[in-house]
Order: sequence, then C-alpha cells, then structure tokens
Amino acid sequence: MAVVESQQLQGVRGAEAALTHREILEILIGLLAALFTAMLSSTIVSNALPTIIADLNGSQTQYTWVVTASLLATTVTTPIWGKLADLMSKKLLVQLAISLFVLGSALAGMAHNVPFLIGARVLQGLAMGGLMALVQAIIGAAIPPRDRGRYSGYMGAVVAVATVSGPLIGGVIVDTSWLGWRWCFYVCVPLAVISLIVLQKYLHLPVIRRKVRMDYLGAILISGAASLPLIWVSFAGHDFAWISWQSGLYVGGTILLAVLAVVVESRAAEPLVPLKVVRERTTALAIMASLAVGVAMFGSAVFLGQYFQVARGYSPTEAGLLTIPMMLGSLIGSVGAGQLISRFGKWKRFLVGGSILLIAGLGMLGMIDHTTPYWFVGVGMLLMGLGMGMLMQNLVLAVQNTVDVSQIGAASASVAFFRSLGGAVGVSVLGAVLASRVKTLLLESLLALGPRGEQAARKAEAGGTSLLDLKHLPPQLADLVRQAYADATGRIFAIAAVIAVISLVAVLFIHEAPLRRTVALQPADQPPPS
Repeated sequence: MAVVESQQLQGVRGAEAALTHREILEILIGLLAALFTAMLSSTIVSNALPTIIADLNGSQTQYTWVVTASLLATTVTTPIWGKLADLMSKKLLVQLAISLFVLGSALAGMAHNVPFLIGARVLQGLAMGGLMALVQAIIGAAIPPRDRGRYSGYMGAVVAVATVSGPLIGGVIVDTSWLGWRWCFYVCVPLAVISLIVLQKYLHLPVIRRKVRMDYLGAILISGAASLPLIWVSFAGHDFAWISWQSGLYVGGTILLAVLAVVVESRAAEPLVPLKVVRERTTALAIMASLAVGVAMFGSAVFLGQYFQVARGYSPTEAGLLTIPMMLGSLIGSVGAGQLISRFGKWKRFLVGGSILLIAGLGMLGMIDHTTPYWFVGVGMLLMGLGMGMLMQNLVLAVQNTVDVSQIGAASASVAFFRSLGGAVGVSVLGAVLASRVKTLLLESLLALGPRGEQAARKAEAGGTSLLDLKHLPPQLADLVRQAYADATGRIFAIAAVIAVISLVAVLFIHEAPLRRTVALQPADQPPPS
C-alpha cells in the first residue's frame, strides 16, 4: 500500500512539472469564476436586504439570518469537502459544488417568504463550503508554495472584489426597475455554468486513489458545535435573557459537543479535521488569525451596506459606490502582497502589516455615527480592505507550506472553516448587538418625546418588523431610526477591532518557514521528530 501511494505521489509531482503558466491560468479561470459567483452571492444581498426584508415582511432577526444561514452552512460543510478532496476526484467534487450552487441560487430567486429564502441560502452555503475548500485544495495540489503566492494573489483579488463589489452590484440590481431584487440571485447562475464548462475542459489532476472512509460522527459533532452558538446569539436577549438557564444549555451543549468532537477526531482513522495538522504551530496560529479576518470580512459587507442605506439615507446603488475604498484596498493588498511574496519568498511581514491595518481600519469605523463625514469612513474602509487583502489568502499559504499534497485539502479547509466560522459568529453576534443597541437607542429617543413617544415605543416593542421599511414610517420616526442605526453601527465595529487584535497577536508568533518549490513535501522539508 505504501509503495502504491508513493507511486501515486510521484505521479502528482510529475503533473506538477508538466503544468505551464498557461495551463495553470486555464484552470484558474474556471476555479475563480466559480469562486467569484459563490463569494458574490454572500455579499450581493447586503445592500438588497433592506428591500428584500421589507418586500417579504421580515424582521431584523431574519435580516441577519439571511446572511448567517449561508455562512453557517458554509462553515459546517467546509471540512467535509476538504476531507473528500483528499480522498476523491477534486474535479468531480468541484463540479458537484457548482451544480448545487446553481440550484440554490435559482430557488433563492423564487423565494416567496423569508423562511424559504433562508432555506435556499442554506443550499447555497453547502455549495460555497465546497468551493472555498476545493479551490484552495486544487491550487495547492497543482502549484508549489513558492509560486503559489502569485496565483493566490489572483484568488485573493477575486475574493476581495466579489466580497466588496457584491453590495454595489446588488444595489444597482435593486434600483433597476425592470430587474428587481430576485436578480441578485439569478445573476450568479450564468457565470457558474461557464465555470463548469471551463473546468470540464481544462482541469485534469491525478487522483490519489484511497478507500473513502468518512468520519460521519465527527461531521455531526463539528456541525453541532459550530451551529449552537449561532442559534444561541440569535435568540438570546430577545426570547430569553443572556444570563439564563436557556443560555446555559446552549453554552454547555457547545462545550460538550466540542470536547466530544476532539475525542472522536483524535481516534478516527480518517479524521475530518486532522488534529495532527491543526496542532502544528503555524496552522493553529493561522486559524486564530482567520477567525478575526472572518469577522471583519463578512461583518463589514453586511453592516456597512445597512449603515449607508438605513442610517445615512443613500440608495442601494449609492451605498455600493460608497464602499469602493474597501474594494480597492482589498484588491491592492491581495494582489500586491501575492506578487511580492512570490518574488522575495517572505510572507510573515505581510501578515503582520495586514493585521495592523485591519485593526486601524476597524478602529476608525468604530467611531462613526450619524454625523461622521464620508472621508473619515472612506479612510477606515480603505485601511480595513488593505488589511483583509494582505491576510486572507496568505494565511492559507502559510499553512499549505507546512503540509504534504496528500493533506492539502484538509489543511486548507481547516483555515477556511474557522474563517467562515468567525464570519458566521461575527455576523450573528454583531447583528444581535446591533439590534439590541438600536432598540435601546430608539426607545430612549421615543420616550423623550413624551406621551406620543411612549405610545410609539410600545408599538415598536410589540412589532418592530417595519423599522427597516423606512419609506412607510412617519418622517419623525424614520429620522430617529436612522440616527439609532448610525450610532449603533459604530459600536459593532469597535467590537470587531478588539477581536482583530487576536489576529495580530497570532501572526506575531508564527514562525516564517521558507516557501518550498515543490508541491509535495521532500525529506528535507519534513519537521523534526518530536
């Protein structure tokens, strides 16, 4: 068996040598087209959500869950896709993920109520988990780490542009009368189909044939441990108190499932998340940093769109245009860092610099309110974008440099898993903080108006679903809602800035290993026995 696997790995090394720059670009076109549509679908709804929720008569909690549902599905399925990528044909898996994404997008566009839309977003999330893991794994299996920075820069640029341009595209679609918000989902389908055709023609990687042994129990436990905290923060403070026996059950259940998952993964023959890989110093620290990056990446796209529309009164298209500084920052940071890393082989300095810029940007956004001038918000978005661009793909690169091609899928998926987890938890927690703070500020403002305000406050407490539909609110109440949302948004970015400090501490302790020039680990690259 060992001889067979050795011969297969030699086939992988031979394939590595045969891939020219043009062949790699042909593969990347298909991969990045699929990844662009997947990432676009997670952010294109951010500027459209106020319109979608108002049209489908949804609530603030449902507003958050339209985003969180897809992130949660992405999170819990990423390690499963990653493990399958180490056991089966990566080409078959990525085609399956794209097909699921097309189906989920079509269903989301046909949604007639918010629960149906959330269900369709879950299906999109299942596919996004596959694309996030498989694109990283395919790149890792085809390109040596020393050359990977260049191509990872392209990937980072696509992710950054999709993440930040999504709100702009969504805004334009919503503001175009003959399209409507449903095309925010339909528009993703054609590009996904094109990527299927391109990958069918150009993607040809050797498969390391091994008996597929899925860790189903581990998958269930990991999914439960990732899901419970998100469900908890969605209901805590609304259906029950943060400090209550219900909260205790959620937290206790999360801890129990996490402990059981660790036990199962340590004993499984084919663990979903290999603890040997995760315990490696570089991987562990990269995972810590990825949590903070996820909070910034997804939280910014969701809540900045809401800030510009609900708090500052801009149209969806204008809100998208106002986020251009963040898009430019992400593009420059990702492509620039990738090119420089491939040229000089040094990567840690970009992680440290990116973490500092991320903290600075989030810190500036943590000071915004309903009177903040745009130039200040723009500088904050630019710094945050630069930080995200320099961190996102290079954290994966640092991890891939420490593992063999046979574990590239699981290692890449582990980082993507925790980045998505950070994003899902971040959006859910920050959304809960935002909703609670908005309610408090709004009630204070209404009560200050006297008896009429008290009556309006009671109605706001009882209903609350129409607060995002500002067009149908009395002008005075609409102004109070805008002010409450603006002042509350600063608080959630201040919280995100504190979380981002974790990324800086983590990358400071990462050991910078030289980037190797082979896809597979050579004997000289093997870590010393412990």
